[in-house]
Amino acid sequence: MKPFIDPDEIRELILTAPATKERIRDIIAKALDKQRLTLGETACLINAADPEMVEEIKLGAKELKEKVYGQRIVLFAPLYVGNLCTNNCAYCGYKASNKQMKRITLDREELIEQVKALEDQGQKRLILVYGEHPKYDARFIADTVGIVYSVKSGPGEIRRVNINAAPLDIDGFRIVKDAKIGTYQIFQETYHEETYAKVHLGGIKRNYEWRLTALDRAQEAGIDDVGIGALFGLYDWRFEVLGLVRHTNHFEAVYNVGPHTISFPRIQYASSLNIDKNHLVSDYDFTRLVAILRLAVPYTGLILTARESAGIRDEILQFGVSQIDGGTNIEMGGYSKRQHGDSQDIDFEQFQINDNRSLNEIMEELIEKRYIPSFCTACYRSGRTGEHFMEFSVPGFIKRFCQPNALMTMAEYLEDYAPPETKEKGYHLLKEKLSEMEDDKLKQKLIEKLQLIREGKRDLYF
Repeated sequence: MKPFIDPDEIRELILTAPATKERIRDIIAKALDKQRLTLGETACLINAADPEMVEEIKLGAKELKEKVYGQRIVLFAPLYVGNLCTNNCAYCGYKASNKQMKRITLDREELIEQVKALEDQGQKRLILVYGEHPKYDARFIADTVGIVYSVKSGPGEIRRVNINAAPLDIDGFRIVKDAKIGTYQIFQETYHEETYAKVHLGGIKRNYEWRLTALDRAQEAGIDDVGIGALFGLYDWRFEVLGLVRHTNHFEAVYNVGPHTISFPRIQYASSLNIDKNHLVSDYDFTRLVAILRLAVPYTGLILTARESAGIRDEILQFGVSQIDGGTNIEMGGYSKRQHGDSQDIDFEQFQINDNRSLNEIMEELIEKRYIPSFCTACYRSGRTGEHFMEFSVPGFIKRFCQPNALMTMAEYLEDYAPPETKEKGYHLLKEKLSEMEDDKLKQKLIEKLQLIREGKRDLYF
């Protein structure tokens, strides 16, 4: 629970890490052996600016993703519970000084209405998002989690609720843990302390160290499933990538388990946006940094959100992303009131989203590209988190067991929500994936479970 970022160390590595072809190829080979890279090795990949080497890094990331995760892509949806906020962050529409923002906190019935709308899409995994405000304390968060889990609409249910909210103290994290949350996400936004002070102009969030050590307090409270992230575009992307890797190092050194997920949102337009735009990240560098992160942390989930356009998301999926949101609407109360394709009201949103496809459109496109869309929550509900997840995943069981579980959740979606054309394409893919399975015993068990799903059984998993 002490600061662990050394800016001089990171700057020195950016200036001096060698990026010869031989060195880069050795590092890629190490990553493909599923060994996590050191900070220095990651810096070498960052310094590999030659287009030939950048392409080799991308191809290595693509191969590693297939080795570890197979072809599954986990889907989720964000649900904003309240946008009251006492902070004054230059990049955020929710900043306290933004008088144009329409402030809303969903009450119980409004929250239920949103969850029903999401379940009627076919969603099974949500991340609840809150501003930083005294109203949104640990008890409030825990109560809203309980409401979400209680909502059932037709065959729909939410099986995993993740949290993106303000840092808590240890007692607060314990309260939230008891609500059976999944991952607790806290993004540092920028690991560069000087820049952090420039963009966080007021509120509790202005305290760099309180935020940096927040997920240590979560670990101390027993939450071993945490998510980190940086908002790319506030400072040099190379510094932020190394900050994320150092954060991962810290967790592994202190708690013997890395973060469950890493997110890397890019700055997008927001109501009352006011930042220095000298560090905005190009599409080319964004693709590079995702590939570098995949090689650096082979067993950490990488999340790519609807901040990015459909085209960028489709390109970057292949280089290491394991989770995306689908059917996303981040307006307060938006899932029940705004129809797909309607224009966004930026004064109801934290920032602009750029992928407005419906969940089914994303499902169908993933299926057409031979990805397996997954709503699986088996590991979390079987206690395979933290160190137990690493024990489960490192030998390659992610691909061995998660892919069959993904196929079962896809079959549920096809039976309960998919239009006929999507259903036909999905079952064709399912048949193809079954034919590729080499373990005959596991394959037979999967076939039996899939038949049970067709007969109406739900929530089956290995």
